[in-house]
Amino acid sequence: MSQPRDNRLGRLALRTQGDWWVAYYASPNTMQGAVELGRVRLRFVADPMRKNAFIDLMREAVSDVIEESIGLRPKWPTEPEQAPESERESRNG
Repeated sequence: MSQPRDNRLGRLALRTQGDWWVAYYASPNTMQGAVELGRVRLRFVADPMRKNAFIDLMREAVSDVIEESIGLRPKWPTEPEQAPESERESRNG
């Protein structure tokens, strides 16, 4: 069972920025203060296998940060979660 959103230490947030797909370690409910972990050109992750490889690499990076903080590695949900509503609105505006 996954933890409720507000009990998490952080999350992996993936954002399209121009020609880039950018991965951040962010707070559970905001992008304020998010730390960029990595980025890749969108054309390189158009292939689903490469996209999943990038996601896996960034999940491992976030897992390392969390494990260094609390001594436990997080368990990832099998399906990606949508960004909080406030973040989805800001991308459309």
